[in-house]
Amino acid sequence: MTSASKTIVFGGGCFWCTEAVFKILKGILAVTPGYTGGTSTNPNYHEVSEGNTRHVEVVEVVYDPGTISLRDLLAVFFATHDGTSLNRQGNDVGTQYRSVIFYNDQEQQKESQDFIAELNANIPEGKNIVTTVEPLRGFYSAEKYHIDYYERNQIEPYCELVISPKLRKVQNDFAELLKKH
Repeated sequence: MTSASKTIVFGGGCFWCTEAVFKILKGILAVTPGYTGGTSTNPNYHEVSEGNTRHVEVVEVVYDPGTISLRDLLAVFFATHDGTSLNRQGNDVGTQYRSVIFYNDQEQQKESQDFIAELNANIPEGKNIVTTVEPLRGFYSAEKYHIDYYERNQIEPYCELVISPKLRKVQNDFAELLKKH
């Protein structure tokens, strides 16, 4: 990480999906699945999955703003999950799957809120974005077996049916933001 890097945390459903999506973008220095936004210290997957800790499955994204903008990250985030769905992403239901952006500074807060306002101004009536924008107050890395989950399990049904289509969408809609291989 460079001194110019920035960090933001996104919750958009299962962290396996969001990790895989952000890892393919240029300017991304690190993506770490984990938990935040809850009431307990050092939560684990089992506790968070039960939905009693108020933690969210999230990814911490460290990025180089000289290579990829926060606006681009927000565009990818909203294109790869349903920001109009309250406490649910597909079959993942509960507050641990809520749509949320955890910011580290006022610039991230304002840009995220402005982006959501733009989206709300351009979507059909009755389908407003429910994504919240909250200050980051701690981040807990997920257990080791969650890290790089998609890379290690691409042929698993969940990966093929849920994550792979999101990656194809990013590859098709945001080709200019992809890492060169």
